[in-house]
Amino acid sequence: MDGGIANEDCSPTMTDGIRKAAEAPSGLPRTRKPGLLAQYLPILDWGRTYNGSVLTNDLVAALIVTIMLIPQSLAYALLAGLPPVVGLYASILPLVAYAVFGTSRTLAVGPVAVVSLMTASAAGAVAAQGTALYLEAAITLAALSGIMLVVLGVLRLGFLANLLSHPVISGFITASGVLIATSQVKHILGVTAGGETWPAMLGGLARAAGTVNPWTLAIGIPATLFLFWVRKGLKPALVGLGLAPRAADIAAKAGPVVAVAVTIAAAVAFDLEGRGVKLVGAIPQGLPPFALPSTDLALIEQLWVPALLISIIGFVESVSVAQTLAAKRRQRIAPNQELIGLGASNIASALSGGYPVTGGFARSVVNFDAGAETPAAGAYTAVGIALAGLFLTPLLYSLPIATLAATIIVAVLSLVDLKTPGRLWTYSKADFAAHMATIIITLLAGVEMGVIAGVGVGLLLYLWRASRPHAAIVGRVPETEHFRNVERHRVFTVPHVLSIRIDESLTYLNARWLEEYVLEQVADRPEVRHVILMCSAVNEIDASGLESLEAIDHRLKDAGIGLHLSEVKGPVMDRLGRTHFIEELGGRVFLSQDRAFRVLAAVPDEPVADAARGMI
Repeated sequence: MDGGIANEDCSPTMTDGIRKAAEAPSGLPRTRKPGLLAQYLPILDWGRTYNGSVLTNDLVAALIVTIMLIPQSLAYALLAGLPPVVGLYASILPLVAYAVFGTSRTLAVGPVAVVSLMTASAAGAVAAQGTALYLEAAITLAALSGIMLVVLGVLRLGFLANLLSHPVISGFITASGVLIATSQVKHILGVTAGGETWPAMLGGLARAAGTVNPWTLAIGIPATLFLFWVRKGLKPALVGLGLAPRAADIAAKAGPVVAVAVTIAAAVAFDLEGRGVKLVGAIPQGLPPFALPSTDLALIEQLWVPALLISIIGFVESVSVAQTLAAKRRQRIAPNQELIGLGASNIASALSGGYPVTGGFARSVVNFDAGAETPAAGAYTAVGIALAGLFLTPLLYSLPIATLAATIIVAVLSLVDLKTPGRLWTYSKADFAAHMATIIITLLAGVEMGVIAGVGVGLLLYLWRASRPHAAIVGRVPETEHFRNVERHRVFTVPHVLSIRIDESLTYLNARWLEEYVLEQVADRPEVRHVILMCSAVNEIDASGLESLEAIDHRLKDAGIGLHLSEVKGPVMDRLGRTHFIEELGGRVFLSQDRAFRVLAAVPDEPVADAARGMI
C-alpha cells in the first residue's frame, strides 16, 4: 500500500533504554497511582507520608493564613449581606472537609468576593437582608451548591465548566470587581445607599452625598490608602530595612490585621460609635452551630439556578488557582475530585451555618508562599479560626464597618483587568464581543444575568464559527510533499484538479455550508475534472455531514467530475466504512494528499466510472 509506514527495527538495548527512561523520567518526581478509595479520599494518599517536617511547614502556613483570613471572613460576610460571624463559620468546617476530599496541596478554601456578591444577589431576591429568611437562603445556597458539585464530580462532568470561556470568566470577574468596590463605597462614606446594578448603586450614592459622616470618612479613607500601600509598598520598604524577602512578604500579607487593630483602637479612643460610625458590634462567641438548609420547595425553586451559577463560577475560579499552584511544584490535581472536595466543603458550610465557599486566589497564594505542603494546613487554619471565634470575637465589637469595606475594596480592585479588552480586540473580535457583553450585562442587569449572557454569547459565537468553518484551496509547495493555501503561498496546481482542505469536522452545523462552498468553487472552474477533499483536520463526520458528502458526490457525478478524499483519519474511515458511501463514491480515497495529486494530475481525462476504488 502506497504511503504506508514501515516498522523501525528496535534492538533489545534500545528497547531497554526506552523502558528505563519511561519508568524513571529525569528531573520529575516519581508518581504512584492512588487506589480506588484514595481517589475519593485523597487524605489516604498524602497522609501516608506525613511527618514532623511537613507538620511544621503546615502549621506555619496555617498561622499566616489564619491571621489573613479573620478580617477577610468578616469582610466577605458583610459583602454577602450576612452577620460578620457567618464569615467565620464558613471558614472552619469547609476547610476540614476540603482537607479530606480535596486534591490540591495548597488551595485555601473559604469565603471569596465574587461568590459573596453572588450570594447577596441570590438571597436578596427572596428576602431582605438581616432577616432569618435571608440567612436561611444563604445556608440553602451552600447546600444546593455542594450537592450539585458532588453530583457533577461523581458523574465526572467537570468538563461542563468549559462552557465558561476565559473571555467570559475574565469579563464577569472584572465587572464583579467593579460592582463589589462600588457597593462598599457607602460604608466608606457612612451613608445609606442600595442598588443591585451599577447604575442603581451610583444613583444611590449620588442621592446620599449630602449625608456623608465625616468620622466614618476619616476612618475609611486612611484605611483604604493604607491597605493599598501595604499591598504594593510595604514589602519593598521592609526589604529595604533589612528584613528577609519571605518575612517581608508575610508581614505585608498581615497588613489588614494592623488596619483592624488601629481602627478598633481609634473607635474606642474617640467614641466613634457615639459619633455615628457603624461598628461590627457584638459577635456571638463560640463554635459554629449546627444548621440545616431549607426544605421549602418554593425557596429551592428560586435558588437552584443561582446555586448552579455559584457552583460553576466557584469551581472554575478554584480549579484555575489549584492548577496554577500545583504546576509550580510539579504536582497534579484531579478536576473531578476537586468538584467533590468543593462540594463537601459547601455542604459542611451549610451544616455549620455558613454560606457558599470556594478556593480563594489571594489566600491560596499566601498558603503556597508560606510553605504549606498538604491540605492539612487548611485544617489547622480551621482550628485557628475556631479559636478566634471562641476567644477573640469580643475584641472585634468596636471594629468599624468602614475598615472591612476598605479591605474588600482593596482586594477586589485587583480583579479588575483593563488590559484584556485591548488584547482580545487585537486577537479575536468574537471573544472581545463575548467579554464586553459579559461586562456590560453584569454591570447593567446583575451578576446572574451577566453569567447567563456571557455563556449565551459565547455559545452563539461558537455555533456561528462552527457553521462557517475555514476551508482553503490548496496546492503543492514546489519540490515538497506539502500542500498549502494558494492565497498564502507560491504553490503548484493544475487546472483540472481542485484540492480543498477542510479545517473542521463535518457536522450538522456546517454540512449545508460545505455543499454550497464546494459546488460554488467547481462552478467557477469549468475545467475541473477531479475534486479532492483533504480531510487531515476532520476528526468527525456526523450523519448530516455524511449526507452532504453524498449530495456533493451525486452532483459532481452528474457533471462528470470525480470526488476524492485524502488523509482521512482512521476512526473517521471506520465509520464511513460502515456505510455504502465508499462503495458508491465516484472517486477514490487516498492515503496522502501528495499521492492523490500525483495520480489525478497525470490523468486529466480518466473516466470517473473506471476509477479504482478503495484506499490507495
